[in-house]
Amino acid sequence: MSAIFNFQSLLTVILLLICTCAYIRSLAPSLLDRNKTGLLGIFWKCARIGERKSPYVAVCCIVMAFSILFTQ
Repeated sequence: MSAIFNFQSLLTVILLLICTCAYIRSLAPSLLDRNKTGLLGIFWKCARIGERKSPYVAVCCIVMAFSILFTQ
């Protein structure tokens, strides 16, 4: 089943995207900062969410990990 139609998979993909973008921005900030608008601006926005809401994102990642490990 596709991640679009399964809500838990969709949340997992979004969390992975946010964490990956925040990690890439910590390594190479200029890579994401030059694309603040347009289609590639989505990655910049995900990096900003990952940086500013990092405790909440971390808790969501932990909850999602336990959910995937123990409920499936």
